[in-house]
Amino acid sequence: MIRHAHRSHGLWLAFILHRLSGVALALFLPVHFYVLSLALTEPARLDGFLNWTDRPLVKAAEFGLVFLLAVHIFGGLRLMALEFLPWPSRQKSFAAGAVALALFLSGGFLLSAM
Repeated sequence: MIRHAHRSHGLWLAFILHRLSGVALALFLPVHFYVLSLALTEPARLDGFLNWTDRPLVKAAEFGLVFLLAVHIFGGLRLMALEFLPWPSRQKSFAAGAVALALFLSGGFLLSAM
């Protein structure tokens, strides 16, 4: 049996979260561009869509989207720092701080949207 010791490391979660947030954002982009195109092609449908987005479940999904965006940005900054800066072993603290900051920012967005 092969043991994957690297998966027990704290930064494995940061890696997985960064990858999953990137995939989720990539899947969201075509939908976003389609909705933006409604402003130019079918303004009445855009108005209907904007009314639909006032629902609480959509607000919660927007929170998730902002959280994923913030996680992906901070994860990318962490990766760039790994490439260019000599970091000591406190990388776990930086990764946890990045996730906490992402949660704080997306939570602020959620509170302002409600």
